[in-house]
Amino acid sequence: MKGALFDLDGVIVDTESQYSVFWGEQMRHYFPHQEGLEDLIKGQTLVQIYDRLFHGMEQVQQEITRKLDEFERNMSYDYVKGFESFILDLRKHGVKTAVITSSNLPKMENVYRKHPEFVSYFDRILTSEDFSKSKPDPDCYLKGAKSLDALPCDCVGFEDSFNGLKAVQASGMKVVGLYTTNSREDILPYCDKVLPHFEGVGYMDMLRLFDNQR
Repeated sequence: MKGALFDLDGVIVDTESQYSVFWGEQMRHYFPHQEGLEDLIKGQTLVQIYDRLFHGMEQVQQEITRKLDEFERNMSYDYVKGFESFILDLRKHGVKTAVITSSNLPKMENVYRKHPEFVSYFDRILTSEDFSKSKPDPDCYLKGAKSLDALPCDCVGFEDSFNGLKAVQASGMKVVGLYTTNSREDILPYCDKVLPHFEGVGYMDMLRLFDNQR
């Protein structure tokens, strides 16, 4: 095990419930007669959401983007339980670490303001500006492995969304899914291991994935 690559929302920071509130408000405003659209778009990038639901609605897109930027400036970016001790254990054992996120640089600045120590936990932080293709395409995870000078087969990817899990799986990495956003049963088919959080989990648990142990 040479590399550990982490999605941000729902994996490192516990933000998915907050996004559900934001998108629930937008969907009720723009699509008052359709329920549950905020659940339908979980794990999708902003571009994917706009293409799917707001195609050709440039002014609406601009207004939502403005509201989203303001919302993200005031969000709570609490770590998923056990994350800090987990990643420190990985790094203690020489595992290189990276963030692979569809979030942009302005949002990451919000994270850094809340957590000045954040950058010290990672060798590389790759954002939407670094990728030409979105999840579920494996491009982002392949670039992440390359940035760590590691082969995908020597890496573990941590995700919570279906698109993210599919991206890790397609990259050839071991897949660890966190059921912070979707149910354990729903994500299980895409994963080598599933976790509710990182508490009580360490380097040795991840190493067993490479021995085909669950």
